[in-house]
Amino acid sequence: MEPLLQVKGLKTYFYTEDGVAKAVDGVNFEIGRERTLGVVGESGCGKSVTALSIMGLVRNPPGRIVAGEILFHRPDGILDLAKQDPRGTVMRTIRGNEIAMIFQEPMTSLNPVYTIGNQIVEAIMLHQKLKPKEAKQKAVEMLHAVSIANPERRVDSFPHELSGGMRQRAMVAMALSCNPRLLIADEPTTALDVTIQAQVIELMADLREKFHTSLMFITHDLGIVANIADDVAVMYLGKIVEQGAVQDIFHEPLHPYTLGLMNSIPAINARKGSRLVPIEGVVPSSYSIPPGCVFATRCPRAMEVCSRLVPELRKLSTDHRVACWLYDESMVGESA
Repeated sequence: MEPLLQVKGLKTYFYTEDGVAKAVDGVNFEIGRERTLGVVGESGCGKSVTALSIMGLVRNPPGRIVAGEILFHRPDGILDLAKQDPRGTVMRTIRGNEIAMIFQEPMTSLNPVYTIGNQIVEAIMLHQKLKPKEAKQKAVEMLHAVSIANPERRVDSFPHELSGGMRQRAMVAMALSCNPRLLIADEPTTALDVTIQAQVIELMADLREKFHTSLMFITHDLGIVANIADDVAVMYLGKIVEQGAVQDIFHEPLHPYTLGLMNSIPAINARKGSRLVPIEGVVPSSYSIPPGCVFATRCPRAMEVCSRLVPELRKLSTDHRVACWLYDESMVGESA
C-alpha cells in the first residue's frame, strides 16, 4: 500500500487549570492512496482530536501537538504537518485544498448569514484562483455531483432553508470542490436519519472513486465502517488498540474492546429475547489515564500485568495489529 498520510507517535495534549488532558497519546496509522480508513471508538476516545491535529485546527492554547509526526506525501516531497505553523502559508495552502474536512454538524459549520453558494465559491476562489462567475458555475456543478436537486436554485439558498441531509451534502460539495487528495469526515452522518445516512455513505463512496480521493472516516458506528472502509483503526482513550484490514477486524476481532463494540451491535439474526451485551463502565477521564493498558479497568479478561505495563501495538499477521497482553506468549498464564 502506497501511503498518502503517515501518522507516527502523535501526541496532542490540552493544558488546562484541571491538569493535562492527554487526548491523543501516541497514535500510529497510515492512510493509503485512494483508500478509506475507518476510525472507530466511543465518544471521548480522541478520534476528532486526531483529525483536528492533522488539519492544524487544534486551538493553542490550551491544546498543542507535543510529539510525533504527520507525514503528508505530496508530489513535491514529504511534508511533516506537525511541524507547520497552523496559521502559516503552508497550512493555509493545504487546508481545504489538498486536505479537506467534513464536520459532524453542518448547521454549526456553515455560516448562517451567507448562502451555500457563497461559502463554496469562497473556497474555490481562494485555492483555485477562478473568477467569481467561473467559481459559482463550479459550485453549481459540485452541488449537482452530490445529487442536490435543482442546484442552480439551491446555490443561492441559506443553510436554514435546507434539510439536514441537504446541508450535509452541501458540506461534502464544499469539501470536494478543490479536489482534495485526502478527505476527513468526522461523524458526518450522526445527526441524520438512517435512510439519509445510507444515501450520504453511498455518495461519499462514489465520490471517492470519481475524484480519486483518500478518505478518513470517523465514526462510532461499526456498521458504517463495514460498508465504507478498506482499513480500520479502533481507538480507545487516545490510543489505537487494534488496526487492520476491514475483513480482518470484522471476521477475527482480537482486542477485548473491539469484541465489546461488536457485541453491542444489534444483530438481525439474533434469537428472540436475546439481549445486547454492553461494555461495562465508562471511558476514564483523559486527565487521569490509568497505568498499564488503558482498557484494563473495563476489560473482562484483564490480567495482573494489564494494570502495570502498557502493551505495544504488535503485528499478528500481514496487516493485523493489536495492543493486548493476551497475544504476548510470555504473558500467557498470568493471573487475573
